[in-house]
Amino acid sequence: MSKNLSRIAKQKKIKYFLISFVDLFGVLRSKLVPARAIGEMQKNGAGFAGFATWLDMTPADSDMFAIPDPDSLIILPWKREVGWLASDLWMDGKPVDASPRIMLKKQIQKLSKRNLKMKSGVECEYFLLSDDGKSISDPKDIQSKPCYDQSALMRRYELIKEICDCMIELGWNPYQNDHEDANGQFEMNWDYSDSLITADRHTFFKFMVKSLAEKHELRATFMPKPFENLTGNGCHAHISLWDGKSNKFLEKGDRLGLSKLAYNFLGGIIKNATSLAAFFNPTINSYRRINAPPTKSGASWSPSSISYTGNNRTHMIRVPDPGRFELRLMDGSSNPYLLQAGVMAAGLDGINNKTDPGEPLFCNMYTDHKNYPNLERLPNELEESLENLENSKVLREAFGEKVISSYIKLKKQEIESFDTEERFDKRSLITSWEKNNSLDC
Repeated sequence: MSKNLSRIAKQKKIKYFLISFVDLFGVLRSKLVPARAIGEMQKNGAGFAGFATWLDMTPADSDMFAIPDPDSLIILPWKREVGWLASDLWMDGKPVDASPRIMLKKQIQKLSKRNLKMKSGVECEYFLLSDDGKSISDPKDIQSKPCYDQSALMRRYELIKEICDCMIELGWNPYQNDHEDANGQFEMNWDYSDSLITADRHTFFKFMVKSLAEKHELRATFMPKPFENLTGNGCHAHISLWDGKSNKFLEKGDRLGLSKLAYNFLGGIIKNATSLAAFFNPTINSYRRINAPPTKSGASWSPSSISYTGNNRTHMIRVPDPGRFELRLMDGSSNPYLLQAGVMAAGLDGINNKTDPGEPLFCNMYTDHKNYPNLERLPNELEESLENLENSKVLREAFGEKVISSYIKLKKQEIESFDTEERFDKRSLITSWEKNNSLDC
């Protein structure tokens, strides 16, 4: 039986609920609902005009309703009278196919027919900037190799501690926080979980980090590449498939510790990588991060070629331990639900077709890529990714012709907006348009 949000509100002393959804561009949309009205909202949803968000709708379309999932409830640790709820979009009595959370749930349902469940964890990198967003917030953070810098980490102790304390309170089991490879960049890790839970938490984490940074008079950004000479913000995902308590990716006799099922799943991702980039690297700015030149620290830490390996961070896919792999393609602007849904759709294609990923490559791909001239490269710009998505039979079948066409249409409008003001060139300075449109992604 569904949890009664009205009863929970009284028990937990919740005064307001944020009924939230994420649109196709990953923007978090919400209505603030007083607890007295949550019973009606739980039943019928909060009304929104779809055209006012990044969904392919018109002002003439019916209202869409965000119906909250009571299992997703998160009480804001820094404002405990407010509860946050992830929601699914409905219109005219039917689910909205282009609702990213519904897109993910449909892939979960397909996987469940094989008695499988995907578990995942995400590594969300972000920068802490000055309040105006023009520079990193710590003027003393100037090392050429600042990764794991204890002093720079501890100068941001109060904020990092508050974010981590919130995750502990929420039961996410955070286990490490660090200064990342770029000046002003940080990462915080928490336990992996079922893919839908991870997507909901990923969505809330970005909101939480931004909110708490503002509380400390700073600005947090997950923008893929806010500074030309510094490492960009990745959002690596760790993936495994489970049947109950059994990890179906684990094969102890294999040299990488992966099962045949895992290799097929991985093969599906490799096969569909150039199309998946439209979801995983969805902004114009994203393409300053992949296929990027070395940064101030000496490496971009992002992929360029479509390859996999063992415990080696120069490839698109890394197998750090038996029974799982890390996909390093995604960046900080990726939609949390499309991230999980894209992985699942491509992986299912690999399973269904028993796709062979080929042999792993044990090399430094940053220096040795010229030795593999036939290795497929990742797209160089958003237009190229969208063209690959448009031609992808696999992703069109997975998500539906209309959804994919709508996504491409909206993204092309974004490119047109950029082209009227700027010209994209990886060798040039990051444009004002990119910052204005990506800094709060």
